[in-house]
Amino acid sequence: MRLISALRPVWAGLLLAAFIAVGLIVLNSFIPEQPLPLRPRHALFVSGLIVVLLVLIGTAPRTSPGAPAELLAPVRGQWVAMNSPGQHLPSHGTRTRGQYCAVDLSRPARDSTPALVRWGLRGDRPEEYPSFGEPVYAMAPLVVVVRSLGSRRDHRARSTWPGLVYLATVEAMAREIGGTGAVLGNHVIVAHDDGTFAAYAHLRRGSAIALGSSVVAGDVIGRVGNTGNTSMPHLHVQLMDRANVEAAAGLTMVWPQIARTGDLDPTFVKYAREPTSAALSQMPRDGEVFTAPETPPAA
Repeated sequence: MRLISALRPVWAGLLLAAFIAVGLIVLNSFIPEQPLPLRPRHALFVSGLIVVLLVLIGTAPRTSPGAPAELLAPVRGQWVAMNSPGQHLPSHGTRTRGQYCAVDLSRPARDSTPALVRWGLRGDRPEEYPSFGEPVYAMAPLVVVVRSLGSRRDHRARSTWPGLVYLATVEAMAREIGGTGAVLGNHVIVAHDDGTFAAYAHLRRGSAIALGSSVVAGDVIGRVGNTGNTSMPHLHVQLMDRANVEAAAGLTMVWPQIARTGDLDPTFVKYAREPTSAALSQMPRDGEVFTAPETPPAA
């Protein structure tokens, strides 16, 4: 299971090749004068291969259920949760890449914050979002940075309809093939003293703490950016049982120090639902505003 998950970029590359092959077979049927050596039976074979590859891409390891880890929140002040384990698990709709209990965080919208999506061709600059450049804090004590990537540039938000279509199709496939760095963008992975690992993703260019650094809970390890597979600046954070994101199983976590307001951010209110039975009641649901203490107690 771990090996299959670790090879996810390979399966994604083969999947792209399979789709291209299907396209060539279809094209061949419209050019009888100069046919390619492809026949309908080849299309059937490739279609079966596509199904197998989709299964392989969706394969993810699991761990035995246990009590959620109690960690410090990776942010300070007021934030909004999205794709949160406080609403459902798996929080991102998949167990792949250790995302079982991952959560996305952004600052509450201001009057000047760009719309979530609009008509247009060019997306908004990341500097226009209140989350951009906000500090990201280590959630657990006695950690060592085992992976750090900080050279990728911050791209414009995919805040237009054409931009979202591009993100969900061409860009999504390219990032799948590119692997962890292409999906998470600039990121930091830290090893905790209890054998678990945390990933902090989509960080601002040049902000990620250096590889091998030793930090304690509450230290700044990066800043929120807009790198990797993201439509707008936000922090993606998750707890895992491996440092290798592709082969990791996600672990549950909660932030006991946060105060849930119950209020919903107007930008994300349409995503809020009643939590499922598997949701973590201590975590905010999608679209909910919560407050993390400015000076949290030691973990």
